[in-house]
Amino acid sequence: MVDGGGAGAVLIDLIRAVGETGSTNADMLALAATGAVEGSWLRADRQTAGKGRQGRAWQSPPGNLYASTLVRLRPADPVAATLALVTVVALEATVATFLPAGATIKWPNDLLIDRAKLSGVLLERMGDVVVIGIGVNLAHAPDLPDRPATSLRARGVDVAPGMFLDVLADGFARWLARWRGEGLEPVRRRWLERAHPVGTALSVRMPDGERIDGLFDGLDPGGALNLRLANGARRVIHAADVFLI
Repeated sequence: MVDGGGAGAVLIDLIRAVGETGSTNADMLALAATGAVEGSWLRADRQTAGKGRQGRAWQSPPGNLYASTLVRLRPADPVAATLALVTVVALEATVATFLPAGATIKWPNDLLIDRAKLSGVLLERMGDVVVIGIGVNLAHAPDLPDRPATSLRARGVDVAPGMFLDVLADGFARWLARWRGEGLEPVRRRWLERAHPVGTALSVRMPDGERIDGLFDGLDPGGALNLRLANGARRVIHAADVFLI
């Protein structure tokens, strides 16, 4: 990529690749502490200590994408947690570049193909810096204990991690600029366009272990999940594991 001068332009010099590391998120947090600029990316061929949400281990065989970037928050920015929506919207558009059928977004930031998990996102905050870790099953799908997984290769698409990241970095920069300049609503609209339909049956596992079943009822204006319960009431979910049922 070259710098075209627009708000979404990304300099390829800001993308660094390494053969192996413990965790790209941990490395990016360290780089942020020493002054790494917004738009910096770190990609590893392999991670030895990768993790997902709630501290889950993240399997990291070579051939998949393991990458992290950082955003330096500004006072007028939308709520930092909504960067999860920005990330998955950019990620879905990138997948559609290589797989025209695309993928389906599941709250808050997973991509699914035929109900099988393709990718995951992990946000970690340090002061005014948010580091965003992204894992995409390009070549290999891990065996997960609680849900099926798939890869782009299993769908007939072979794409190198570096090429995938070039497209993703550019798309993320463009959606970040919209989030920052126009607010959350354009991101929220795009998220809903690419998500499973309203009325989809969901099972929600709250952080305290409570299970709540209901129907997907869109997102609230702040990006939280609206869940319609059997009695007709609506429950707003801000943090949980969500499964299709």
